[in-house]
Amino acid sequence: MEPLLPSRPEALEDKAVQLISNSALLAGRLPEATQKTLTELLRITNSYYSNRIEGHSTHPVDIERAMHQDYATDPAKRLLQIESIAHIACQKLVEEKIEKNNNLNVASPEFLCWIHKEFYERLPEEFHTVRNENTGEEETVVPGKLRTREVQVGRHIGPRADSLNSFLERFASFYKRGTRHGVLPIIAVAASHQRLMWIHPFLDGNGRVARLYTDACLLQIPLSGYGMWNVSRGLARQRDDYMQDLAYADAHRQGDYDGRGNLSDKGITNFCNFFLDVCLDQTKYMRGLLETDTLNDRIKGYVKLRQEKVILPPKPFSPTIKAGAAVMLQEALLRGQVARGQIVSLAGMAERTGRDVLNQMLEEGLLVSDTPKGPVRLGLPTHFAQYLFPDLFPPGIG
Repeated sequence: MEPLLPSRPEALEDKAVQLISNSALLAGRLPEATQKTLTELLRITNSYYSNRIEGHSTHPVDIERAMHQDYATDPAKRLLQIESIAHIACQKLVEEKIEKNNNLNVASPEFLCWIHKEFYERLPEEFHTVRNENTGEEETVVPGKLRTREVQVGRHIGPRADSLNSFLERFASFYKRGTRHGVLPIIAVAASHQRLMWIHPFLDGNGRVARLYTDACLLQIPLSGYGMWNVSRGLARQRDDYMQDLAYADAHRQGDYDGRGNLSDKGITNFCNFFLDVCLDQTKYMRGLLETDTLNDRIKGYVKLRQEKVILPPKPFSPTIKAGAAVMLQEALLRGQVARGQIVSLAGMAERTGRDVLNQMLEEGLLVSDTPKGPVRLGLPTHFAQYLFPDLFPPGIG
C-alpha cells in the first residue's frame, strides 16, 4: 500500500496551514457552554452524514426523536434511527477516550477493532448480516473482528485476509502519533483515511470506522476547533467525488513518473488535496454561520416568525412565543451560561411573564439547564437549529 504519504507533501502544506488557522478561529468564536451545545448538535449531523454516505438516510429530526426514545412505528425507519444513535454513542466514546489518554495509537489494530466493536454491538441484529456478492451467501459481521474472507469493492480487491495483520501493523507504525511534526500530521490524516479504506479490514462498516478514526486523529493532533465542524458533512455533500477519488488512489503506479511505491503517488496526492479542500470548505461554512451579528439576527428572525406562526415548533409545544424570548436566547448565546433571575431581568420583562417565557423555552429545549434551578444555556433542538444554521442539514421533519 506504499506510498503512505504523497512524495511531495510540501505541495499540500499551504492548505494544511490554512486548515489549522481556520479551525482555530472557530475554537474561540463562542463561549464554552455554547460550544458544548453546538458540539452535541454536530454529533447528530455527523451521524446523519456518515450514514448517508453509506446510503442510509435518517433525518436529524428523527435522530433527535430517537435520542428521546421516540422511535418510528415503521420498522425500517426505526432500525435506521437505532443505527444513528449507535454512531453518536460511538463518536462520544471516541472523544472521551482521546480526552482521557491522548497518547493512544489510534492507528493501531486494537483501536480500530474497538471502534468497530462499539459500533456494531449497538446495532440491531438486522445490520449484522451481509450478502456475499460472489456466492450470494449471507454472512454474519462479528463486532470488532477482522474479516476472514476476500473482498472486492468496485474494482478494488482488498488485501488477502491472511495478510491483514501485516498491513495493519505497518499502518499502525507509520501513522502513529508523534512520528511527524509541523503540518505533516494533517496531511497524514488525509492519507491514512484513504489507506484504511484500501485495507478494508472488516467485513462491513469500513466507511464508518474510517470516518470515526479520522475524527479521532483530528482530535488527537490536536486540531483546535475540531468538533465545531466535522468532515463527514463535506464528504457526504461531495459523495461522488469522494468515492471517485478513493478509487483513484487505489490505482497501481502509472509509470516511472508516478512515485516509487506499489500504488499511485498521483492518486494519494489527489485524494489528500480533495480531503483538505473538503475540510477547508467546512471550516469556511461554519465560520460564516457563527458570525455573532448574523446569529443574533437569525434568533430575532426565528422569534418573529414564531410570533407570526410562520414557523411552528413540534407538538405539543405552544406555537406562539413572546418577543422577549429573543433577548434571552441572544444572552445565552453570547454569555454561555446565565442565572435564571438574571436572564429574566436582561429580557426586560415583568418577573412573572419572564418566568413563563423562560419555562416555555426550557420545555422546548431552546434553553437547557443541568439542574432544576441552575443556570441556563442555549439549547439547539433540531427544529430551532435548522433555522439558526441554514443548510447544516436538510430542512423538514424527516
